[in-house]
Amino acid sequence: MPKRSSKAEDPDHQQIARSVLDAVAPDAEPEEEAQAPPDEKVKNPAAVALGRLGGLKGGKARAEKLTPERRSEIAKKAANARWTKQADDN
Repeated sequence: MPKRSSKAEDPDHQQIARSVLDAVAPDAEPEEEAQAPPDEKVKNPAAVALGRLGGLKGGKARAEKLTPERRSEIAKKAANARWTKQADDN
């Protein structure tokens, strides 16, 4: 009686089916519809342009609205975060 370790593994049934299909009809290909990726959402060009327009002027407009004291607070907080991160990395 052969040991289980010498027993051949069960063949993959899908691979066998594919090889039979290739032998019968070598030019047969799977349907393109099944493998095609789903269509991506198409963005509205007008909305994209408006969003970009707002993004281009956003930072500058915000900076103009801030008081010098508030800008200083934001800068100190950012510098503190950078130095804290740098100290943690070492």
